[in-house]
Amino acid sequence: MARKAQSSKTFPIYVLNGPNLNLLGTREPEVYGHATLADIEKAVKARAKTHGLTVTFRQSNHEGELVDWIQEARTTGCGVILNAGAYTHTSVALLDACRAVNHPLIEVHLSNPYKREPYRRRSFIAEAADALICGLGANGYLLAVDALVALLKEEKE
Repeated sequence: MARKAQSSKTFPIYVLNGPNLNLLGTREPEVYGHATLADIEKAVKARAKTHGLTVTFRQSNHEGELVDWIQEARTTGCGVILNAGAYTHTSVALLDACRAVNHPLIEVHLSNPYKREPYRRRSFIAEAADALICGLGANGYLLAVDALVALLKEEKE
């Protein structure tokens, strides 16, 4: 999929989070870890800053709002890191929005969906993503920032 790079110096990385991720730290910590979404946001912004980047970090329990933000990222972001939560396995609308993104998009999951229930093993988002990081807990977000930076550098070359 051909993607057009935006200048990462003027456009933020969008880090978008789907349903129930606002409950991180208290909801099934044995699966999702003890880090809260606020902890992850702080760490992601710090990592992005080391690369000279800024972050737009958001969470919604509403599919349409996530679609709106993905569409917004097309014109005001340089890349997208998306943890669509349960919508990963159900949302063609999110897939279509992701397909319209013209710069790098990385799918992230805290847990490894391939070690969980069978219905979690299908990702609609993966069809549009440049990369998938899963099973590494909150560190997966930091690796996604680094990977996004690498993809942006490749596009410039």
